Amino acid sequence: MCTAIGCNFKSFYFGRTLDLDCSYGEKVVITPRNFSLNFKLAGMLPSHYAIIGMAALMDNFPLYYDAANEKGLCMAGLRFSNNAYYSDVLPDRTNIAPFEFISYILSSCSSVSEARKLIGELNIADIPFSAELPNTPLHWIIADKEETITVEAVKEGLFIYDNKVGVLTNNPPFPLQLHRLNNYAFLSAREPENLKIGSVELEKYSLGLGALGLPGDFSSESRFIRAAFLKENSICPKDEKDSVSQFFHVLNTVNIPKGLVVLPDEKCHYTLYTSCMDAERGIYYYKPYENQTVKWVDMNRKDLDSSSLLCFEL
Repeated sequence: MCTAIGCNFKSFYFGRTLDLDCSYGEKVVITPRNFSLNFKLAGMLPSHYAIIGMAALMDNFPLYYDAANEKGLCMAGLRFSNNAYYSDVLPDRTNIAPFEFISYILSSCSSVSEARKLIGELNIADIPFSAELPNTPLHWIIADKEETITVEAVKEGLFIYDNKVGVLTNNPPFPLQLHRLNNYAFLSAREPENLKIGSVELEKYSLGLGALGLPGDFSSESRFIRAAFLKENSICPKDEKDSVSQFFHVLNTVNIPKGLVVLPDEKCHYTLYTSCMDAERGIYYYKPYENQTVKWVDMNRKDLDSSSLLCFEL
C-alpha cells in the first residue's frame, strides 16, 4: 500500500508514501557517478548518472524504493500484488531484475523520453536477488518536469502508459485506476452551485461541500482518487519551503497511521516514511513515521564523483 505523486510547483517535486508492516533498514542512499553497478545479467556499469533516494542495502547494492538522478528524472516502485508478472529470461532482450529496474533506468536516462526508448529494449525477468529474498510484485511511476509514465509488467507483456494525472497507487492496473476517476467528475474545490431540489431551497451548511463524496478510506483506489483531486487543486507555492510543505500536506492525506489497517496476523500496515524530492535541485526530503520533522539530504553537497555509496541513517 503506497501512493506516489509528481507536482510542478516552484520546481518539479516527486515523492511517495511507503506503507508496510515493518522496516527493512532503509536509508537515504546516494549512488555516485563512479560506483560500479553490477546488474545480474546486464553486466557492470562503472560510470553513470548520480542517484539519490531511499533504499535498502543488500550486498552493497542499493535496492531503491524511490529515487531521482542528477538530471531530474524520478522513479518509484509500488506494490502490484496479483497483477505483476515477471517473465523468463529472453535471449533477444536486455534482462533486468525487478529490484534493479530503478537503478538501471536512473543510471542511464536523463528524461522520461529516454526511459521510454530504453524500456522498449528491456525484459523484466523473474531473477530474485537471492534465494532468501524473492521478488516483490511491483509496478513503477517514472517522471520528470515534462511528463509522467506508468510501467507495468503483466502476463500480457510490458506496458508503458501515459500518466497525465501524475499519481500512482497499487491496484488495480493503471488503466482501471485512471478509468475510475470518471466516477468522481463531480468533485470540486468550490462550493456547489445547485441550491434547489425542485422547489426545495438547499442550505450551504458547511464549507467544503464541493468535495462531498471524496473517498476517505485507505484502499488503493480511494487513495488514487484522493491524491489526484488534492494534487490537481493544490495551490502552487512561490518558494522552496512552501513548495515542500505543500507537497507533504498533499501526501499527508493518504498517510496511514498505525492501527487503521490491520493484517490477518495482527500486524499493522502503516506509513513508514513520506518522501519529497526536489528533482531539479537534487534534494531528498523525508519524514519517518516516528518523527514528523522534515529532514533532507542535498546530493550536490556530496562528492558525486566518488566510487563508494553514501548512506544516511533515518
